[in-house]
Amino acid sequence: MRIFVTGGAGYVGSHCVKDLCEHGHEVVVIDNLCKGHRSAVYAKARLIEGDVGDAKLLRSILTATKFDAVMHFAASAEVGESVREPLSYYHNNVSNTLTLLELMRDAGIHKIVFSSSCATYGMPASVPIREDTPQLPINPYGRTKLAVEWMLADSASAWGLGSCALRYFNACGAARDGSIGEDHNPESHLIPIILETARGRRSQMSVFGTDYDTPDGTCIRDYIHVEDLASAHRLAIEAIEPGVGQAFNIGTGRGNSVLEVIEAARRITGQEITIEEVDRRPGDPPILIADASRIGQELGWKPDWTDIEDIVGSAWQWHQSHPEGFEDD
Repeated sequence: MRIFVTGGAGYVGSHCVKDLCEHGHEVVVIDNLCKGHRSAVYAKARLIEGDVGDAKLLRSILTATKFDAVMHFAASAEVGESVREPLSYYHNNVSNTLTLLELMRDAGIHKIVFSSSCATYGMPASVPIREDTPQLPINPYGRTKLAVEWMLADSASAWGLGSCALRYFNACGAARDGSIGEDHNPESHLIPIILETARGRRSQMSVFGTDYDTPDGTCIRDYIHVEDLASAHRLAIEAIEPGVGQAFNIGTGRGNSVLEVIEAARRITGQEITIEEVDRRPGDPPILIADASRIGQELGWKPDWTDIEDIVGSAWQWHQSHPEGFEDD
């Protein structure tokens, strides 16, 4: 297939582009590079530097090339920032997606895989979380992701859009071959922050809350390797049928606490990793674990990476070989 990928120079997007190209798909990427990296884009993919909110540019791309499908990653994705700057999130995540969908409709493209989030569930009453768990997001980031899911569902009946919303849990890790990994500035995700501490780039790291109702008092999350996310996207886009909307959780079905991840990193790196226990962050659920059985039953997907030490080890390998991150042009 010929696939148009928005945000394909970012962390998850670049791994998905790599996976698509390696499985014979033709990929064109659009990314404004405000968060992504030019050198993260797989060599066989074509990169167009631009913004998804630029309707004129988007229209010219979608009319000049006959695309079979779209993968949509371009979005703002920091929960705390979304609370401070909600209108920016509604503009980038909702308004720009509306523009994309309108131009897809006009260009006759009827297949899209959307990068959604477990943040749409908010504070679930029970775990593991199924796809039919009520979606009650508690922050603007989660609300914008849910708003896009509504747009996809309504577009299915209105003009035959086929869609798949993939609700990620905690994306992590790096490519098995060490070519690409996670490089944010500033960094906000747990595993790279732990590894920055192990590498001496931080003197210590904060553990937010040690009084949760969990075995060791710290939050438990479902850590899903980015290569497993990539294979889920590929299977989803290959299976989409016009006019049919689906949603799948993407996780391992296992949970690890913050302290367990830190201990895994200590074993992998051989470093002490100094921590500071601080107060909880508002709105952090104690436990988020996916029930990802539906995508296994319907698309045959299952995660290859399920051991937290293997996942942390892949990230450590990348950070060791890329001490300054990506070397962009």
